[in-house]
Amino acid sequence: MTSSNATSSDGARKYARANGDKFLQELFEMLRIPSLSGDPAHAGDVRRMAEWLAAHMHKLGLANVGVMPTAGHPVVYGEWMGAGPQRPTVLVYGHYDVVPALLEDGWATPPCEPQVKAGKIYARGATDNKGQLFIHVKALESYLKTAGSAPVNVKFLIEGEEEVASPNLKPFLESQLDLLKADVCVISDSSMRTVEQPVILHSLRGMVYAEIEVQGPTDDLHSGFWGGATHNPALALVEILGKLYNPDHSIAIPGFYDDVVQLTGEERAMLAQTALTEEQFKQSTGVPALWGEAQYSIRERVSARPTLDINGLWSGWSGPGPKTIIPAKAGCKISSRLVGNQDPDSIFKQMKAYIESITPPTVTVDVRLLTTGKPALIPYDLPEMKAAVRACERGWGATPVFTRGGGSIPVVADIADLMGIPVVMMGYGLDDDGLHAPNEHYSVEMFQRGIETAIVYLEELVKLRS
Repeated sequence: MTSSNATSSDGARKYARANGDKFLQELFEMLRIPSLSGDPAHAGDVRRMAEWLAAHMHKLGLANVGVMPTAGHPVVYGEWMGAGPQRPTVLVYGHYDVVPALLEDGWATPPCEPQVKAGKIYARGATDNKGQLFIHVKALESYLKTAGSAPVNVKFLIEGEEEVASPNLKPFLESQLDLLKADVCVISDSSMRTVEQPVILHSLRGMVYAEIEVQGPTDDLHSGFWGGATHNPALALVEILGKLYNPDHSIAIPGFYDDVVQLTGEERAMLAQTALTEEQFKQSTGVPALWGEAQYSIRERVSARPTLDINGLWSGWSGPGPKTIIPAKAGCKISSRLVGNQDPDSIFKQMKAYIESITPPTVTVDVRLLTTGKPALIPYDLPEMKAAVRACERGWGATPVFTRGGGSIPVVADIADLMGIPVVMMGYGLDDDGLHAPNEHYSVEMFQRGIETAIVYLEELVKLRS
């Protein structure tokens, strides 16, 4: 391996451009596999997707390629370590599973039959996350097929359970720390607002997801016989939920904000560069007006502030025609997005204690934890982050801005904590790609420019040890 081969991306970028159609056809093969991790009926498809990725990486010349078991769906691993121990190692994380998609949900085309319309690939998983993770596979291929080597060592960690909250990934990480050892992790599972303005995430929100069940009478009661003396559990639940927020739209749980890391002036200025206007927000969401903490901008509210949301409600009779009952139970699912140093376990304890304290004595309540995820807050002045800036400037053609993401990817905090390495979140999607929605799509241009940027990023990482 020569020095010029190890640090020159020109040939790799030319190869990526010349093989753009081939890369797309390979991505289409992935998109045709309905790897729905949350549906047991598709367990075979999930396995087939994992095996396809493993076979593809083996074909490219990666070593130690394997479909590695977990307590659930498998992890796909592969590595290229030809740059040698003197060069940095990057761990690329992605996920090959997808959320459900049915034609009757509103898809204009079959969700697992990719089609290109107006420069966009329409298919489930196109942007989340098959298209974005494949960018890095193709970036490495572009080096190997031209220079015969890459500037740095590359490891791939691709899981099949991200869409079901990655229940088995942390134990896998804990058991494979030696295998996964790296200097930096890069993840492409996020988006930017416009093609012209790339962004780098340095923060993601964590999450607490819980279920509340209110019990009144032992069985449904006739509302004519028992109404007026029996506290309706549905009404009691509404009363509880109505006390979760203060009049200023802040969350009423005592101690909830104690560990929130406040935004600096510099961060607020950076977030302002990706700001949404009120009209843009209303157009994107369909809501008639804004809601939330008035002292924070829209971008700050949806990325840098914690939240508490009701995700589902149920009680009583909802079928056709009347059924005059007092239901025995009422329930809901709630989730809280966390920021900064908020600890999910502590937040749940605070949430549970508060809900129990405001529950009327006429009913009982059960607050159950379903899942959690830690927030991630990574300094944006690290050398690995600066390398990402240079990569965007050279590969994308524009200087990126640092911003915070409103979603949750639990593995980010897990990798940072367990492996002690920075995580660089370079997303190559767009905010309006429709992930998790009907007609999910991914721009061909974003896919191609993403590959070139990923190529340059591998080159820029060499400077970490120079």
